[in-house]
Amino acid sequence: MSALLAFAAALITLRLSGDLLRRYRVRRRPELAAWAAGLAAYAVAAGALAWGAAAGWSDAAFRVYYVGGGLLTAALIGIGSLLLVRRRWAIPLALVYSGLAVGVAIAVPLQVELSGTEIPEAQDVLELWPARVLAILGNSLGTLAVVVVAIATFRSRPVGNALVLAGIAVAGLGSGLAGLGIGALAPAIAVAAVLLYAGFVAPAAFAKPHRDEHGDHRERNRRLDDRPWDSPVGH
Repeated sequence: MSALLAFAAALITLRLSGDLLRRYRVRRRPELAAWAAGLAAYAVAAGALAWGAAAGWSDAAFRVYYVGGGLLTAALIGIGSLLLVRRRWAIPLALVYSGLAVGVAIAVPLQVELSGTEIPEAQDVLELWPARVLAILGNSLGTLAVVVVAIATFRSRPVGNALVLAGIAVAGLGSGLAGLGIGALAPAIAVAAVLLYAGFVAPAAFAKPHRDEHGDHRERNRRLDDRPWDSPVGH
């Protein structure tokens, strides 16, 4: 059952990531690509959970789980939040960090031989430096970026930002539930992914317009009303 729950979470999260990627291909908004990559990393972590639950944990399964869930997810979602507010310097930062994270996950030695179906604790498997320090930095700074940007832009995206913050909270709760096993963590991954996706694509119609936006609409309507009826509309 644990393997099935984790596999279902992986499929749901991968499907949402694919939809964000499709939206990026249409709109070319870089934050959509970063968010798609973050959810794809989340799906990889959920897939590794299914792998460990079905076949028992191994070095390879743990490395895949750690790079997706421990190193990349929060950092890439945070990068997406920075790109949402047009911080384009986040793009090279994302590329450098992602390459470093993958390299560390592949090369870092594991301290114990893994077996069984229980989720391994990172502190039992990895030395503090460099893998766990990198994960702490990536998760902390990524989450901080999401929260700060969500609060700063809350008036313009109240529904979307509330959903994103709820998704981050559920993801954090899921990390706390990891000690209870895959059966508790996998549903949290799926719920967090759905909330994050909904926040990323929340319709603009739900956004609360700024006061000056009302003025812009009134001015545009006034100009339209003042326009002579026989004036040409196309050139």
